[in-house]
Amino acid sequence: MLYLIRRSQIVGLMTIEKEANAFLDRVKEVWSDPTGRVAYLGCTKGYARLQQVLEIEPNAIYTGDRWRSVEIPSHLRCLYRLDVYSWRRESLGWVKDFIFDWQTGEIKAYILAGKITGRFNRRVVLLPEDVKVMEANAIVIKEGAQKRIKSASEGLKGFLCEKSPRIQKLVKYMSDRLYPHISPDDNSDVIRFKINLFANELVLEGKYNKHDLLKATEFVQQYWKDIAYSLNRSKEVAQSSLEAAWKQIISN
Repeated sequence: MLYLIRRSQIVGLMTIEKEANAFLDRVKEVWSDPTGRVAYLGCTKGYARLQQVLEIEPNAIYTGDRWRSVEIPSHLRCLYRLDVYSWRRESLGWVKDFIFDWQTGEIKAYILAGKITGRFNRRVVLLPEDVKVMEANAIVIKEGAQKRIKSASEGLKGFLCEKSPRIQKLVKYMSDRLYPHISPDDNSDVIRFKINLFANELVLEGKYNKHDLLKATEFVQQYWKDIAYSLNRSKEVAQSSLEAAWKQIISN
């Protein structure tokens, strides 16, 4: 939830080594492995593993000192403009964009164009659970998936990356501050009370735009379970990285 981004939002961003604040490269494309999970960023100087990314801001990607270009990986797949077929092999359109979790590479939504848009007449959103199979040159969707697609305006409502940068930043700040104070055992009323209490404290500080704060609070309330899951997983990923780094140190 907190670590989602569109392909179109990441392409063109500069990569910066966080410690030295030094420019490294610029992203040209996003590449997936054969399963459809994003695994590499194609840059002007080569390819880099997605797991090397530490943080993504609206204007830049921050990496650790372990940022390195790697040789061209085998079996790379470009999801952008990948053809889309029905389960009967009827051509339906193509992938115009997609949203993925930059910590795990997991695709969260495909934004499609072409014949499949039908009555919506523009872009539509296909969720990963409606993908039957991912082939080298196409996505084949499940029977009945066309009935479940939504317009882009409707299907992207619950994605934080679709909000303004100010609201995204405020949601992340509120989430980080609230996470230690909300127990997994808290019921929905208790969670709502704690979120509102913290939001009221921010109102009293007078540092934030009231409209942004209202929208951020509504988002945190509605998606707290997903936000808490993202934060918990982020801590697990960080711990795994530390353990892997320590094993490498003691093995040398």
